[in-house]
Amino acid sequence: MSLQSNLDAAINAALVDRIVGCVVLVNQNGKEIYARTAGFADREAGRKLERNAIWRLASVTKPVVATAALRMMDEGLLQLDDPVTKYLPYFTPPSPDGEVRPITLRQLFAHSSGLSYDAVPDDVSPGMRGPFISLEENLRRLAKAPLVFAPGTGWAYGTSIDVLGGVIAAINGSTLEAAVNKYAAGPLGMVDWRFTPTDASRVTANYFNGELPTPAIVPPARITADNDQTTTWDVDRIFRADATQSGGGGSCGTADDVMKMLEVYNGNSGHLKPETVAETFKNQIGDLPRRESDTGKRFSLLGALLDDPAAANNPAPAGTLDWGGAWGHNWVIDPTNKLTILVCTNVAPEGVNGPFRDDILRAVYN
Repeated sequence: MSLQSNLDAAINAALVDRIVGCVVLVNQNGKEIYARTAGFADREAGRKLERNAIWRLASVTKPVVATAALRMMDEGLLQLDDPVTKYLPYFTPPSPDGEVRPITLRQLFAHSSGLSYDAVPDDVSPGMRGPFISLEENLRRLAKAPLVFAPGTGWAYGTSIDVLGGVIAAINGSTLEAAVNKYAAGPLGMVDWRFTPTDASRVTANYFNGELPTPAIVPPARITADNDQTTTWDVDRIFRADATQSGGGGSCGTADDVMKMLEVYNGNSGHLKPETVAETFKNQIGDLPRRESDTGKRFSLLGALLDDPAAANNPAPAGTLDWGGAWGHNWVIDPTNKLTILVCTNVAPEGVNGPFRDDILRAVYN
């Protein structure tokens, strides 16, 4: 079967009862080789999904912010091993033993800083919920909470990129949005990337696909601000200009916006120096233990780094990067085959780490 038929079959099967709407894009050697928009942006309203739909990006925000920071590094404005306190003097959270140890920017990129989503104080926004306060105030509050481990001694997914966002905003003397637009979104032509949507009418509804009770497949139930069936995420947060500009999860944009950023790392834009792109694909955490679900993977400056495809049960080659966003997205950068894969859906968690993610991956590599 061809790539087209493989992917079409995977999408068609999921649209029956698992996925409400999706945009799936595949590029190779900088050229689009597959693109499909399917399903509904808002099923209850009968609004068909369009390719220019605006998605709540959740953690897909992270590589966008990281790309801006790496461009700033190329321009000599920061270095990976700089301490955070060089730019945010107040950011001195203590290690578990009470001692304050320096956190480096590299540790923020790689999530080896000791910051964890499991230890975010109630008065701090982790990006998709929480108080409506400025980024600086958010980080000042976060700095008061102990780390879950001393910097560089472990790996934990958390608010590290929120702090990195604070760093680049401070360097630029602006909001985070302005800094990212200057060093990434603007030059790359990511015209709809923002922390509030450029066009509210294009924003998708979001859905929860359940915990799969009997029967095994449950049609997605819409997530609303009043009926959130999965988390304390605030679905209307992106419409609030006073929401914290979270570099870890607060932005929105189109699938094409995201693809333009991902293609930076397959050598198709010239946005970053070749040596910077090469550094992005290196293992930044050595042999630090990761979660059982991350077997066969290390971590880079951008996302998970596939180290052992067999252990990870992953058809992509070693050296491939991947990650996603909790609202229902996932992405893959395969430098060996010059492939870039982006899947945007409005169903969580199916679209980010459910069977649909794996269905698409295997359809590409079959």
